[in-house]
Amino acid sequence: MPKSKKKSATKNTLADFRRYLVGSNRAERTVTGYSHDLALFARWFEQTHDKPLTPQVLTPGDVKDYKQRLKVAKAAPATINRRLAALRAYAGWARDKGLIEYSPVNGIQGVEEQKVAPKWLDKPQQSRLLHEVEIAVNAARTEAGKRQAQRDQAIIVLLLNTGLRIGELCALELGDVALTERKGEVRVRSGKGEKARTVPLNKLARSALRTWLAIRGEVDSDHLFTSKRSDVLTPSAVERRLTELGRRANVEVTPHTLRHTMAKNLMNADVSLEKVAALLGHSNLNTTRLYTTPSQADLDQTMTVLED
Repeated sequence: MPKSKKKSATKNTLADFRRYLVGSNRAERTVTGYSHDLALFARWFEQTHDKPLTPQVLTPGDVKDYKQRLKVAKAAPATINRRLAALRAYAGWARDKGLIEYSPVNGIQGVEEQKVAPKWLDKPQQSRLLHEVEIAVNAARTEAGKRQAQRDQAIIVLLLNTGLRIGELCALELGDVALTERKGEVRVRSGKGEKARTVPLNKLARSALRTWLAIRGEVDSDHLFTSKRSDVLTPSAVERRLTELGRRANVEVTPHTLRHTMAKNLMNADVSLEKVAALLGHSNLNTTRLYTTPSQADLDQTMTVLED
């Protein structure tokens, strides 16, 4: 097959797969990650077999060979498992479309990963981040600057006190928020796995949201958080703002880090595993149980008892 036709066939299958992911309401991060991983596999497949990747020519042997290649290249277990997950999703799309009858990825196990504690911020790091946000609010001199600073503060406080996923946060609409003097809640209409849940708002979250709503003003959008141009705020935009604020505070922070921090704070306060799982929207307690895994900081602190 001519090189130009190979590239065209590969491009088509990648584009079809991406449209499938978007149409399946996958998170933006998942769409980007799976698309990238499949593109890498398609390149390897074409180099190995001298033909473009299509669902009909993908075999279990190809998947096993690719997995072995990654292991030989000393790819991290998480990387290997993510690549396999992308292939599994690709095969699932092809099966749903009737392009193949059976998934060639079925029965191929991932690589066992050592369970490690998720990254979270300790109390001093949380304080530095919140302090940096307050500095940004106080330093803002224009209306647009004040609006962005108050929005960023509300987002960080909300993530730290609700543990929402980034996609859930960006999907929130004004009608999903209920505030009274002493109570409040946000309704997650479509969490992971299309599961809805209601998350209570404590005093800190209620105060930050009230301040944001007062400065948000009337814009042509029902979404709770909007961009400078009053467009829908995207997960990538939130990640960029957190990265910048974290850099100023000398703290490595992502939306997921704040979610983990909220969970760790609750676990440290002896909140039951079941309650933490319900707030986070976990369907499996084993996922929540990761927060009981000691971090390196926890282990470092433990060793100080030998100094007494």
